[in-house]
Amino acid sequence: MRLRTKPVLCNYYVTYRCNAKCSFCDIWERPSPYIMLPDVEQNLRDLKRLGVQVIDFTGGEPLLHRQIDQMLGLAHDMGFVTTLTTNAMLYPKLAQRLKGKVDMLHFSLDSADKEEHDLGRGVACYDFVMESIKVARELGEQPDILFTVFRHNLHQLEEVYQKIILPNKLVLILNPAFEYNQVETGERLTEEELRYLSDFGKRKQVYLNEGFVQLRLDGGNKTSKPVCKAASTTLVISPENELVLPCYHLGTKSFAIAGNLHDLYLSQEVEELKRQEGRLPACEGCTINCYMQPSFAVELNKYFWKALPSTLKYNYLKGTWKRLI
Repeated sequence: MRLRTKPVLCNYYVTYRCNAKCSFCDIWERPSPYIMLPDVEQNLRDLKRLGVQVIDFTGGEPLLHRQIDQMLGLAHDMGFVTTLTTNAMLYPKLAQRLKGKVDMLHFSLDSADKEEHDLGRGVACYDFVMESIKVARELGEQPDILFTVFRHNLHQLEEVYQKIILPNKLVLILNPAFEYNQVETGERLTEEELRYLSDFGKRKQVYLNEGFVQLRLDGGNKTSKPVCKAASTTLVISPENELVLPCYHLGTKSFAIAGNLHDLYLSQEVEELKRQEGRLPACEGCTINCYMQPSFAVELNKYFWKALPSTLKYNYLKGTWKRLI
């Protein structure tokens, strides 16, 4: 049973460039332009017409874009819920300009150990995360810590929680690692480790979408009966100002937007690609979090019920539920 037919989210890639070289990501390897502010303004108007509620300005490293504060300001003023994830290297110097414009501000941190975190990120950024927490709190912001969970850092959760989350009154977002294309993340979490993660997610100030756990226990998306609704719930816009379908990670086709995102998204050619969501050969076994999360929210099935309590918990903690109803 489909609960919502309109898209929920836009993943807006401001650039693929990045000042880190994370071992579990290949975006930073790609050459990339930066999105143009006039295109953003026009696309935001069309996204509003299409019914999109959340704009995730992403990358690459989104803070590399010199006009990121203006883009966030436009989206925020238009009533969108805005999100941004950063490695925090540039946040301290941009924090004042970003103040009040990001509803869900996420600092990436994968370990309480500086050396281990920096090794995984390919650059020394641990200290920037610690500084950014301090700066954000001084400005009255409510940042989250986004912890990408692998088998090798699962043991670090407790220390991050006790030493960083609780003293700073932050929300810890647990982001189970996923594989895509040629990017491998090492051994997958075992059933026992997934159960541990699920239990950890029930603690106060911790968010874990339980649908992610259930999907992994089930072996990921099944092309014969797909749970993924990537193309119909999420619009992906590239730095080249193209609409990418069905998703960034497994994108098969790109369309030049040319100032007409609304009509393009509703065109027959795009509609045909939407119908292939979750059914492509590369979709078999997929667990990509950023597309599964909105997918869980639009269809009444077991993943909807698994995800609902944790999603309500996070929206309550962040105060964004009032803007999503």
